[in-house]
Amino acid sequence: MMGSDIALDLGTSSVKIYVSGKGIVLNEPAVAAVDTYTDEVLAMGEEAYTMVGRTSERVRVVHPLCNGVISEYDLAEYIIGRYMKKISSSRVFMPRVVVSVPCEITEVEKRAVVDAISASGVRKVCLIEEPVAAAMGAGMEITEPHGTLVVDIGGGTTDMAVISLGGIAVSDSIKVAGDAFDEDIIKYLRRKYNLIIGQRMAEEAKKKIGCVVKRPDPVFFRVKGRNAATGLPAFIDMTGDEMLEAMQEPVQHIVRALQNLLEQTPPELMGDVYTDGAVLTGGSAQIYGMDQILSREAKLPVRIAEEPQVCVAKGAGYATKYIGAMDGEALTGINPLSAAY
Repeated sequence: MMGSDIALDLGTSSVKIYVSGKGIVLNEPAVAAVDTYTDEVLAMGEEAYTMVGRTSERVRVVHPLCNGVISEYDLAEYIIGRYMKKISSSRVFMPRVVVSVPCEITEVEKRAVVDAISASGVRKVCLIEEPVAAAMGAGMEITEPHGTLVVDIGGGTTDMAVISLGGIAVSDSIKVAGDAFDEDIIKYLRRKYNLIIGQRMAEEAKKKIGCVVKRPDPVFFRVKGRNAATGLPAFIDMTGDEMLEAMQEPVQHIVRALQNLLEQTPPELMGDVYTDGAVLTGGSAQIYGMDQILSREAKLPVRIAEEPQVCVAKGAGYATKYIGAMDGEALTGINPLSAAY
């Protein structure tokens, strides 16, 4: 591992680490359980995720990354450091790192990401914008003078961009993605059935029967929670049609953002996009009908990438070969990395 370059995808819902020559070696939920009395981290990753909604008042489960940026700096720094140690057996392991960031991130937010990673003892940190990493991970050719449209629907943010010559021609990032779908399912059940459910139950329902276009066959999922009026345990069998109704508002936000992006796209690139269509990446791209509704509303072909949930991590991993060019080494072609620290 000594001298290996690695890539980090610090997502709102999960942290993924890619090691050159090995692929993705770590994929864990981006959560940590903290003792509120001592501020000690009790668990992180998959172990902490099982505690969501099931803790005592002494333990709180925290998402240190929110909407694609760091919201709890000390905790994010701790988690990154622990995961870096986990993938390395060497005590002198000082890798160079490529990290993906949302395309509309501010300089302050960038600096927080860089500082949190630098604290774990890395030699160099390079940034790559998420749509560029997603396009590379989806196997798209981004260095040609040709427009490529990628829409990355993650947990906290939806990033979309038209990419040409290794850079972003026009982009947008909205804080509407997988978490917004979960919240709207919770609100819908509270409003219609007076049923209070937790985030994990909403996410499970979304994964099982979530849809943004009408399904051809009826589907059901039993949602369990608490009746808001009586305070007693309750459940309902939620249908696919009800799920479609619950998820309409967030998907309309994504549709409008895509339409606005296309309005700003230069005509020559628009011709390329119209011919090739868009590629969907990110975990929420797998929601039933997401490609169909975006294709219908944007009037262009839309396809889902292979393994969409790991495209950003893979793309950032492929970009590690460009780290040397940030130090002035000779480079053939265009460097997709946006900054180095």
